[in-house]
Amino acid sequence: MTKTHVPHPRIEERTKYGPHTTKDERIGLNGRLALIITNMVSTMWCAYLFTAIALISLPAAIAGGTATLIAWIAQTFLQLVLLSIIMVGQKVAALASDKQSLQTYKDAEALLQIQDEVHKLIEINNQLTEEIYKIVVKDSNK
Repeated sequence: MTKTHVPHPRIEERTKYGPHTTKDERIGLNGRLALIITNMVSTMWCAYLFTAIALISLPAAIAGGTATLIAWIAQTFLQLVLLSIIMVGQKVAALASDKQSLQTYKDAEALLQIQDEVHKLIEINNQLTEEIYKIVVKDSNK
C-alpha cells in the first residue's frame, strides 16, 4: 500500500530559475539600448523638460490662430509630454506586476512545500496503519 514519494520535476525547475520578471527580458544590444532610452524618457523630469520645450513654441501657435493652436496641442504638447507620462505609468505598472509575480511565486513555493510535507505525513500514516493492521490481524488469528 505504500508508495515512494517522488517530488514533481517542476519543483526543482522552479528552484533553479526563480520567478520571471521584466528584467529577464533584456536581451542583446538592441534590448539594452532600448531599455536605456526608455528609462531616460520615462521619468517625470523628462516630462517636465518636454513641457518646457513645448511651451517655447506656444506663443507662435497662439499667434497662428485656432488651427495652429489645435495642431500645437495635438502634435507638440500631447505627443511630446504625454509620451513621457504614459511611459512613467507603464514603468510603475511593470514594477507592481513584478512584485505581484514574486509574491505569487513565493506563495506557490510555500504551497508546494506544504503539499510535500502532507505527502510525507500520509506516507507515515500509511506505514503506521499497516503496522496496526498487521498487529490486529495477528491478534485476531490467535
